[in-house]
Amino acid sequence: MDISYRYIAGHSSPQTEALEWIEKQTHIRTNHSRMLTGPVQGRFIKMLAQAINPERILEIGTFTGYSAVCLAMALPENGQLDTLEINDELEDLILEGFRRSGLDGKINLITGDAKKTLAGLRREILAERSRPAYDLVYIDANKREYPEYYDLVFDIVRPGGYILADNVLWDGKPWQQPMPEDRQTLGISRFNDMVAGDRRVESVIIPVRDGLNFIKKL
Repeated sequence: MDISYRYIAGHSSPQTEALEWIEKQTHIRTNHSRMLTGPVQGRFIKMLAQAINPERILEIGTFTGYSAVCLAMALPENGQLDTLEINDELEDLILEGFRRSGLDGKINLITGDAKKTLAGLRREILAERSRPAYDLVYIDANKREYPEYYDLVFDIVRPGGYILADNVLWDGKPWQQPMPEDRQTLGISRFNDMVAGDRRVESVIIPVRDGLNFIKKL
């Protein structure tokens, strides 16, 4: 953690006890704590979601549940967040964090491959009309699959709704010359190009932590 981040975190509103617990347990019980959203970005996406005032949120990539809790804080009493996670070994940690936050009644954890789950959600929303479209989608999962996620979720976001994608600056790799050719970097680069060229949306990349692409569906 560099000095500037410590300063920013120290001059931002503190995280809740539940989020502190999730952060600590992520460091203790996983080998990928760098993937944690953290207090600064967590506070930012919570406040951003509050400004949007969504009733239904979809998150792709739960990890240990930190960002899900932050987003769920913005939901009204009858709101719901569906969050997708491929690693079922994290389920106990995730659900305990949700319980500690007091928001477990608003959060629906779905384990399994995100693309398969999204195909089912598309069918329920577009064909069967058995559930409403989402107001906000947050993408923070397999970077190689960001373009596929974008295609799968676009039609299940309501007109005027939002898509928020994390890690779009990817440590500066998308603009390196030559650009690295690993699949994660190529996925992020292709996703950013797709969004920038999509006339169906308005977008801006925000340099918070590793970059957030904030996208409004017109």
